[in-house]
Amino acid sequence: MTIHRIGVISDTHGLLRSQAKDILQSCTYIIHAGDIDNPAVLGELRRIAPTTAVRGNMDFASWANHLKLVERIQIGKWSILVVHNRADLPLLNNDTNIVIFGHSHQFLQENRGGVLFLNPGSAGPRRFNLPLSMAILTLDETASVQQIPLESKP
Repeated sequence: MTIHRIGVISDTHGLLRSQAKDILQSCTYIIHAGDIDNPAVLGELRRIAPTTAVRGNMDFASWANHLKLVERIQIGKWSILVVHNRADLPLLNNDTNIVIFGHSHQFLQENRGGVLFLNPGSAGPRRFNLPLSMAILTLDETASVQQIPLESKP
């Protein structure tokens, strides 16, 4: 089975840190869970690897009109739902394996009823005195998550 290494990032708020870019170089796919704030960030991510992104509450300018509020993607045998705010989560299909979301700026990894819920935390400017982080999601026969703390410097 093919191993998929997915960079999961959220709440960049216009800042794609050099450390995050370096980490994403080893990924075959990138998921951004919203609050991008600047189309240049998406351009940089897409130059690294194929990228799926959703619109966050701060992505309201015309450049973000093409972004959906919810994306459903399939990577290998894994069905992934991406939404910015967990409160906006639609009903899950029976085949949903993973839910990726952002908004709270806090890392979260939990399994609920056989579904992995993952918030990579915030990778943008420091807010609310919370640590900065992103995640690497590795998918093969199982799903594993590595939280990646990020440094404060851009």
